[in-house]
Amino acid sequence: MSLLSLVIGYLLGSVSFSCLAGRLLKGIDIRQHGSGNAGATNTMRVLGKGPGITVLLLDVIKGMSAVWIGSYLSGGSSLFEVLAGISVIVGHNWPIFFGFRGGKGIATTIGVMATLAFFPALYAGIIAILSIVLTRYVSLGSLLFTALLPIFIWFMGLPNEILVLSLLLFVFAWFKHRSNIVKLLKGNENKLGAKKQL
Repeated sequence: MSLLSLVIGYLLGSVSFSCLAGRLLKGIDIRQHGSGNAGATNTMRVLGKGPGITVLLLDVIKGMSAVWIGSYLSGGSSLFEVLAGISVIVGHNWPIFFGFRGGKGIATTIGVMATLAFFPALYAGIIAILSIVLTRYVSLGSLLFTALLPIFIWFMGLPNEILVLSLLLFVFAWFKHRSNIVKLLKGNENKLGAKKQL
């Protein structure tokens, strides 16, 4: 049953709400428009604020649900809570239902880490949000969030498996954002509020 939670986590992660929103609302593949990413920010850019916020919330809930399922099916094992968290983010980033081309996993990471490490996620999230408000670069906020999480987790003395998870998610996020990092360095990264591109 514990191992089943990992399969469920991956399959749950593979449900791309961004791709579904594009198909249902506009009959498009969201990955062919805007930034090309199947995530909340690009959904907002292409489809509007309502769909974008809805996708964001659903992706967060997806991450939280995977951890809860991992906890329930494993009898409260912290190891399987962490592994279920990894599984759902892997599913989101490389979804079997959408040709293994998914999003960057930040909203799902927020859901996972808010469930496993609420206060570190809260503190990192506040700094990330402030950076987005000041710069309008969502990618910068996402990178800061995943970079600060391990630091807060370490300082607050949370279990080692959660620290290791945060380090792994940091690697995932920075790998998926590698093109954004180049754009940030060059000063031509897309800002929040850019016009729709259909």
